[in-house]
Formats: sequence, C-alpha cells, structure tokens
Amino acid sequence: MTGERILREDAGGLCTLTLNRPDKLNALDTESFEALEAHLAALETETDRIGCVVLRGAGRGFCAGADLNAMGKAPVPPTYKPGVIDRLAVLPQPVIAAVHGVCLTGALELALACDVIMADASARFADTHGAWGLVGAWGMAQRLSRRIGTAPAKRMMMTGRSIDATEAQRLGLIDGLAATGELDALVAGLAQEILANSWHTNFAAKRMMREGEGLPLAQALMQDRDRYPGNAPDHAERLARFTKR
Repeated sequence: MTGERILREDAGGLCTLTLNRPDKLNALDTESFEALEAHLAALETETDRIGCVVLRGAGRGFCAGADLNAMGKAPVPPTYKPGVIDRLAVLPQPVIAAVHGVCLTGALELALACDVIMADASARFADTHGAWGLVGAWGMAQRLSRRIGTAPAKRMMMTGRSIDATEAQRLGLIDGLAATGELDALVAGLAQEILANSWHTNFAAKRMMREGEGLPLAQALMQDRDRYPGNAPDHAERLARFTKR
C-alpha cells in the first residue's frame, strides 16, 4: 500500500523491506521507525522461513536520513533513539543494505547496522550531523570507525563532505559496486548465495562474531566453544548430496 512507511515482500526465504517515502527521499520519521521496529520484531520470530533480509529505498535514493522538518516541529521522540537500529544490527538473519542515490547521516547509520552494504554508481554517502549542530545517536561514531578506520571516519564526520560510490568502495564502506541500474541484480545474486548456504550456520556465524567483538582472542574462542550451537538439522542431508556428486 502506498501509505505504508515500509513495504515488505517475501519470496523464497528472502524478505525485502523498502523504505517508502519517495517524495521525501525516504526521510526517517517516527512512523518509519515504528514500522521498522514492527517488521524487525516479526522477523526475529521467523528464522524458520526467512533466511536473509534486504533493506532498500523506493524512488530516487536509499534515504536522506532523519526527517529534519519533523525534528523541527517537536522534540525528538523515543522512537528516534538507537534501540531500533541496534535491533536491526542484532537481527538473526544476514541483512543486506542496497543503496542507490543518497545515503545521508541517519541513513548511513541505518546502513552501517546491516551486515553487508551493496551500492550502485549513483550512491552518495555523507554524515551531515555537524551541518545541523547535531551529534549522531544511532551508532555513527562507533560503527563507521570500525568499518572504514578511525582517520577516514573522522574526515567524513568532521567535514560533512559527500563521497561517491567509488571512494566508498576504496574505503571499504561498501562491499560491492554495481553500474547504475544494475544494483537489484547484484543484490539478488548475493542474497541467493546466502540463502543457499546453511541458515543455521549463517545465523550462528553472525551471532558468534557479534558476541566476540572486542574480546581478547582467548576469551572469544572460549565463548564460541561454550555457546557452540552444533551442526545444522540438515547437516547429514547436505553431506549426502556432496558425496553423491
């Protein structure tokens, strides 16, 4: 429906969530966050039928960030706080951000909470918090610096300048780059590779890496062993298919 802030489409184990305010470049307001949280809450319970999630934007761009007009009319509401984006980051399923056009500030924080960021040549990335006298509250300082390194993150955050898709790829901000108009095919191919792998393994790998982040190696290894989930339910079937080839 056109009035929904976020559209959901499921097919073959893949869930596609589309930010759906194209007339506002998908700017994030309270309703957007409420809709995203509702979808995430549902996906957390659907690990038996959804093995991968794609987050994309409708219209001319991925997302222009927080809706500054809405911010100017009222205090920042509770749903603007980082809990929703943190919930996206810990979703059991692998999440791919598919970025075309603008990906600015709060939208960049949203993309950084995804496991993989794919983009096409039209993509532009920036952190413009400083232009408005704001301070990122959705994980910008921590996630951006961990992804591209402290010095490049400082340059982006302290200048507000925009970088194009080629520079984003050079910095390691994005994981794959498509020609303009070919992003959907690139993302679909990656999603199918993820879905063909064991979902059990993918979910475990995502959790184990997240839980071990920042720990000394010995402690992280011990935690992995203590919380080892065992083989997938279809482990024997997968092995049998391999031996019959």
